[in-house]
Amino acid sequence: MKPLESGDPIRLGPYRVLAVLGAGGMGKVYVGQDGEGRAAAVKVLHPHLSHDANLAQRFVREAQMARAVTGGSVARVLDARTEGGRPWIATEFLTGPTLADAVASHGPLDEPTVRALAAALAGALRDIHAAGLVHRDLKPANIVLTATGPRVIDFGIARPEHGLTLTTTGQVPVTPGYGAPEQVLGQRVGPPADVFSLGAVLVYAASGRPAYEGAHVAAVQYEVVHGEPRLEHVPPALRPLIGPCLAKDPTARPLPEQIAAYAAPPRNAGRVWRQGPLAGDITARADGLHRLTTLPGGVAPRPVSRRRLLTGLAAGGAVLAAGGGGAAWWVLRGEPDGPFDIPPAVPAPKAGILDAAKGDYVLGELPDPLWSVPGALSKESPAPLLAGDVVVTGAPGGGIAARSVVDGAVRWSAPGTTPRGRYLSLSDRLVAAVGRDGSLVTFVASTGAPKWTAPAAEASLLLASDDEAVYLVTEDGKVRAVGRSDARVRWTVGVDADLLAESRARGLAAHGRLVLTVPDGSVLTLDTKTGRTVWRLRDQAEGARPKVALSDRLLCVSGKYLSAVDVVTGKQVWRAENFKPPEGQVFFWGSPTLHGEHLYVSAREVLLRFDLRTGRPSDWPYAGLVQCDPHGPLVVQGNGLWSVAVNRTEGGINVLSLDPENETTWVFRIVRNPEAYWIEGDADRVVLMDGTTLTALPVF
Repeated sequence: MKPLESGDPIRLGPYRVLAVLGAGGMGKVYVGQDGEGRAAAVKVLHPHLSHDANLAQRFVREAQMARAVTGGSVARVLDARTEGGRPWIATEFLTGPTLADAVASHGPLDEPTVRALAAALAGALRDIHAAGLVHRDLKPANIVLTATGPRVIDFGIARPEHGLTLTTTGQVPVTPGYGAPEQVLGQRVGPPADVFSLGAVLVYAASGRPAYEGAHVAAVQYEVVHGEPRLEHVPPALRPLIGPCLAKDPTARPLPEQIAAYAAPPRNAGRVWRQGPLAGDITARADGLHRLTTLPGGVAPRPVSRRRLLTGLAAGGAVLAAGGGGAAWWVLRGEPDGPFDIPPAVPAPKAGILDAAKGDYVLGELPDPLWSVPGALSKESPAPLLAGDVVVTGAPGGGIAARSVVDGAVRWSAPGTTPRGRYLSLSDRLVAAVGRDGSLVTFVASTGAPKWTAPAAEASLLLASDDEAVYLVTEDGKVRAVGRSDARVRWTVGVDADLLAESRARGLAAHGRLVLTVPDGSVLTLDTKTGRTVWRLRDQAEGARPKVALSDRLLCVSGKYLSAVDVVTGKQVWRAENFKPPEGQVFFWGSPTLHGEHLYVSAREVLLRFDLRTGRPSDWPYAGLVQCDPHGPLVVQGNGLWSVAVNRTEGGINVLSLDPENETTWVFRIVRNPEAYWIEGDADRVVLMDGTTLTALPVF
């Protein structure tokens, strides 16, 4: 560790630079301090590498990967941005030696400490893998021993669990002797590779020697692939714990949870980091940091003298490797509060219900739209999403945009997203979307302020959300849950269905169930806590996705059949048996809409009403008299039921009274794009997507 030299920055963002922690081929790591006196390790790219696009991508990924793991087992990313063309990442300052330094200074760890280390690092891998990542470079120099336990640092070559390997055969991505055989050979690398690295780390911690040795790098890597680990200096009691981690076959290695259980650390294992020579080392480094960043009496620091700087550095802490991460910038956008400090929802102002008796419109004549914006949407825009006081659509210039529901004016936009992945409203407080890099990104619904991001989501299509998680389909067609409280991947499962087929899956989440309507015509339901398949209805639609609607636990399913099931158990409650197709024809039920005690649905374009509890047809003045598009939505808003009838060239919106005492009807013949339309309703207005035009209509 060294004092600052000519050419070193004095400040990086909010951090005053105090000293150099380390340097490598890619950049330097400094001791930084913000305006409130908090220390950070600030990793910055060398100036001559700042404009290398490949390094830029790797640097972005490092910040994203580390930020995706929000447990207490890794060094937290505090900030990241570019300053004068130089990108940097700030992480929390960890006061303590690396495992490499600790073993070099104090010799091998004793058995209880190794067991505590194994359990802690297994927990760290569990957190990393739960975020959908593989660290890929776990080694003694990337493990810091703090008073609260070991912490993992440096995500410079971390990758999503299902991402392609970064290397080809013969290239060395990590420190020789710690990368798994499949990593050395350039094969696909998954979580078991980190378990192998953990085994090699534990050999070093228990014996003071590497598990694989050789006269040169190639010899070491040959031993990793073909040789046996050197366990002769490992205490016999620890070999059953460490040996299985070093299996050549990835499938033969234990899971992190199994390692933690088998390690059986001593009771109050946390004390091993707070007693003995190791604890003294941690304390000395903490004192050195305190002297470096404060004046006597604890007042804010002023410029540090060279002598005092050197004194502080002598006991400083190693925090982050400087050479392995690559570089570019990742500009963190957002409000002053944290990414999970979410403001309350802003409700949509009600448009008001028109009343002919009050002169709001003339009977027999149609009221004017509230507003209409031609060219407001992209041609590939999904259905509009009403989220509080905005309506979200695909933007004509790319990404997504949110417009005010009051006048259609653009409120905010997010060009870095892809509308093809759809978007979701999270309790009307956030809008979730898919980033162009497959990340899951969120924005404050009313203002567009960026909030939390899940870089490891690998999202292709958003499905649904509940209070706990956002559910999505990954790029390789699996279902993944991402927590709303921490942006961590909760689980990922493969299902027996092509969720990314042309019509693509849709979903809803409630009562601990994620209901998926699948392009193969089935309804698939997963447990939202585990991803386990709970029940499935097959053959519900012919060559199309079934449609569903939920009222409490009653899930109505339409398609080839019309039925209702208990969403929790999948048990059938009723099925409409009195409607059968003509001989040789397929009967198709349209989108169901629930309102009060009734189910509204079309049967081959004819609009019907059913009793929601029994499935029996219900009296209604318009039953069977109005045609509508069976593939289009039905919307209840104000006192009317809205449906769309289209032909090959144009279409209209039928509005039918729900009040048995009032047979008011409206027909808006305004749909010009029967191949690209949708309607949604909220707060006494109906929003129509008609091609690239967005229109808001009043209600009665």
